[in-house]
Amino acid sequence: MKHDYFGFWEDVKPRGIQSTLMITFSVISISLMLILGFVLDMRFSSVSRDEITRNTQKLMEQTGESLEDYLIAMRQISDAAYYNAVKEYDFSSQSQEIQKNLNLLYQANKENLRSIALYNEYGSLLAAEPVAVQKEDPDVTRQGWFEDAMQEVENMHFSTPHIQNLFRDSAFRYYWVTSLSRMVEITNNGDTQMGVLLVDMDFSSISRQMKKLNDSTNGEYYYLCDSKGNIIYHPRQVQLSDGIGRENNRIAASYKDGIYEETFDGENRTVVVNTISYTGWKLVGVLPDAMFTHGMINVRYFIAMILLLMAMMLVIISRIVSVRISRPILKLNASVLEYEAGARPEIYIGGSQEIRHLGYSIQKSYEKIEHLMADIVWEQNERRKSELDALQSQINPHFLYNTLDSITWMIEGEKNDEAAYMITQLARFFRISLSKGYTVIRVEDELQHAQCYMNIQKLRSRDSFTLRFDVEDAVRSCCIVKLVLQPLLENAINYGVRGMDDGEITVTGRMCDGDVVLSVQDNGIGIPEEEVALLLTDSERVHKHGSGVGLVNVNQRIQILFGKEYGLCIESEPDEGTTVFIRIPAILFTEENRKMLENGTALGRKKWEEQGEGNEK
Repeated sequence: MKHDYFGFWEDVKPRGIQSTLMITFSVISISLMLILGFVLDMRFSSVSRDEITRNTQKLMEQTGESLEDYLIAMRQISDAAYYNAVKEYDFSSQSQEIQKNLNLLYQANKENLRSIALYNEYGSLLAAEPVAVQKEDPDVTRQGWFEDAMQEVENMHFSTPHIQNLFRDSAFRYYWVTSLSRMVEITNNGDTQMGVLLVDMDFSSISRQMKKLNDSTNGEYYYLCDSKGNIIYHPRQVQLSDGIGRENNRIAASYKDGIYEETFDGENRTVVVNTISYTGWKLVGVLPDAMFTHGMINVRYFIAMILLLMAMMLVIISRIVSVRISRPILKLNASVLEYEAGARPEIYIGGSQEIRHLGYSIQKSYEKIEHLMADIVWEQNERRKSELDALQSQINPHFLYNTLDSITWMIEGEKNDEAAYMITQLARFFRISLSKGYTVIRVEDELQHAQCYMNIQKLRSRDSFTLRFDVEDAVRSCCIVKLVLQPLLENAINYGVRGMDDGEITVTGRMCDGDVVLSVQDNGIGIPEEEVALLLTDSERVHKHGSGVGLVNVNQRIQILFGKEYGLCIESEPDEGTTVFIRIPAILFTEENRKMLENGTALGRKKWEEQGEGNEK
């Protein structure tokens, strides 16, 4: 994995310094903008959430105070009815006074009051305002407000909203009321007995305040419940009653005053709780998270616009800065590229002190490199010429001595025609060998040289083998190093077909993939596999026969002139024969190309193809 990681970065194309600087500055700027935007969003979101929550708390406190005043007024009415009417008089003799005081109290508060009633401990109605007929057997003792008052003597009890079902209404209307009940002492004939004082206040007063609170919402809502979680008011009261919706009222009733985060029905929300004094009722405000998000939309648009403008400014600034920093470096790089392309421009010296010094150093380095390269080229050319001369000088006079001896025997044997033919072939052989001192000759000339050599050998060996040439015309006009076929033919005779009656040697020449491939093939005894591997590598092998110019010599001369990708290739099997291939570039023989090759300038395939196209035109 580590190798793959570094390999990936090695394959990434390097960018220019200007692009690198600009991208770096832009990435840093955008990253800072994103971080700043995130921080601002978080900060504004927090501030907005806190502000909305505080406003909700204030609004709930105001509503709570109004509800508290309302409930205090109910308590004051109950106190006035008890202390000013019920407790002051004896029912046996002063019932009219009690009724009168209750009437006065009702008339003074009838906008909020629905009724005032007094019951004894057995549930019998003793007095009521306004005067009304009680329904038949309302079963007062089993109603919640009566049971609560009788169980807890010293406390006042506020009920949840309910329909008043105690008195008959002439219009047959039903009223939603909130009941305040308390146990009282009733005097009758001087005796004290227990009773329940009931004050029914119109629930519409509470409902109006809660509706007003919920009308000013932006997604939040408010509801009222008692200390046990029973709903007193809810904006979705109908849905809750029908079981369509749910509310977390039981849990909210257990909260103390404050702010809470909760998740209900998969929704995150903030809950604000405010307790109403005297009753233990809970005013609950529910703020969904979507409300805060909605409130932040405009703020986020504003932040995004500011960040976008800042990012554009930073990108422009980074562009200007990167250009000022990179321009001298780019100019210096351009002059270096021109120099590498072969031109001789003046190296740019400008910009900051460091870049000026760098340009001056590069200019001086290039001047030194030019002098060194000139020296190296001269030394390489001289070395190549020396190596070629040394390799070609390895040809010993053994072949010449044997041929001259053969000519002498022919003359002594009065075979003058054969002697003259051998002398003619020998003269042509050495004329081509010398080639005016040239190293590079035409393939056609090399073939003639090989033909002369083989004519002499056939004459000496009494035609003990046959020779065949199969060379394409296009091959004959190409360049080749001289004296490469003759050593191969010599080896084919000495180590291949010698002593055979049906020996056969074939010289072929073909164009292959833009190269010239010459081959010398014999049907001789072949070469063992372990020997084939040494023929082109072991230069210390002792030659028992021939000119002394081994395959190593031929291969080295080809590679010195044309490069390491060219040279010899040997294929051989015992008793099957041997084939030696020569691969060289297909370079058209011209005086210009000959000079370039001998001076050490390599001509590749592209050059040859261009020349071929030019010749076709």
